[in-house]
Amino acid sequence: MAAQDVPEHKLKLTEVLDLLVGDKMVDREEADALIAERRIHRQDGHPLVVIAERAWKSKLSPHRILSLESLTEWMAKRVGLEYLHIDPIKVDFSNLTDLMSIDYANRFAIMPIRIDGSDLVVATAEPFLRDWESTVKHTSRKNIRRVFASPTDISRYLVEFYNLARSVKSATKNNSSSSNLASFEQLVELGKTNKQFDANDQHIVHIVDWLWQYAFDQRASDIHIEPRRDLGLVRFRIDGVLHQVHQLPMSVVTAMTSRIKLLGRMDLMEKRRPQDGRIKTRTEEGQEIELRLSTLPTAFGEKLVMRIFDPEVLVRDFSELGFSDDDSARWHQMTAKPNGIILVTGPTGSGKTTTLYSTLKSLATPEVNVCTLEDPIEMVEPSFNQTSSWWVRYATLRLPTWRSKPRSRGTWCYRPCIPTMRLRPSRAYSIWVYPPIC
Repeated sequence: MAAQDVPEHKLKLTEVLDLLVGDKMVDREEADALIAERRIHRQDGHPLVVIAERAWKSKLSPHRILSLESLTEWMAKRVGLEYLHIDPIKVDFSNLTDLMSIDYANRFAIMPIRIDGSDLVVATAEPFLRDWESTVKHTSRKNIRRVFASPTDISRYLVEFYNLARSVKSATKNNSSSSNLASFEQLVELGKTNKQFDANDQHIVHIVDWLWQYAFDQRASDIHIEPRRDLGLVRFRIDGVLHQVHQLPMSVVTAMTSRIKLLGRMDLMEKRRPQDGRIKTRTEEGQEIELRLSTLPTAFGEKLVMRIFDPEVLVRDFSELGFSDDDSARWHQMTAKPNGIILVTGPTGSGKTTTLYSTLKSLATPEVNVCTLEDPIEMVEPSFNQTSSWWVRYATLRLPTWRSKPRSRGTWCYRPCIPTMRLRPSRAYSIWVYPPIC
């Protein structure tokens, strides 16, 4: 059943159920019962969403549950369209949202995805609605290539992307006369004053809130906000790899950086030296998340990196961290020794901090005094004593730390290594030192 050969109409529940019954994925009795129920309650909703809510198991082997994703993929094959799982990281919403209004997109259940050469790829949840194609083709001056996507994904991302694009445009308009005072190649225009950015502007607040929630949803470990000459880059580190998420005007990037520095209790006026900060927030599901902030002066302004920490990792045991029985036994044997040094190496996101903090928490018993010298303190843990800025005051802190153990069986000391002490430039590592060295 090709979509172009069917008269113009919206998908109907009876139509989709008949196709499922014809493919022997659903029994006729189940389909008739659902149709009768919907007639009584007269509830609206996309047919695929309605069927997915029933959580039926397919009658075909291997009898998997008919989830919305599997139903969408099945429907794409039935109507002869390419199936697309929408990856929000790959959608350039700032440019694509200019192609049509959100009301127009909602009316036809469509969403522009990307421009691929002379083609505009548009996701649709209504394969038999085609009236919009000629209009969008005329306004975009591109050939339209339709793909079939989940109706809930289209509804969700339409709202998120259009609201964010509106906030970015409003913030850019409000700060259009501003310039980046920290830019290395700043253009000085005589007779003009520089308008200051407002970190509490409602549009900036919305962009920052969206950025954090977006990063949590994508399970990112780091957020990078990087200034450039004309546009700023926003990148996420996911599974150890950086992905560019968006490009924002420099006025918006500067305001975002100010907003985040304000929340992290950092010095807003200081832009010429690195700073560190910390923010504790919650996701929409109520999960507590900690953000470690770090700024770095660059040629075009301040670069901001946010490391995302989940405090729940501190309560994990070593089996949850991926330790085999042999590795766990070897690790406990090393940490049980009365003195020595342990180097923990690995790339970003490999679990160095998680491993060390989980170990320190297990060692912090009433009989043992645990002290850490960190910069910055990555996660606050009440089970042991944490001290920051150790390389500035190491000589001052060393003796008091060593002497803090008279009434305990021993003192443990953990500190992350500063860049100048890295053994290999391509590897980050942390170092444990415990008496008598500390």
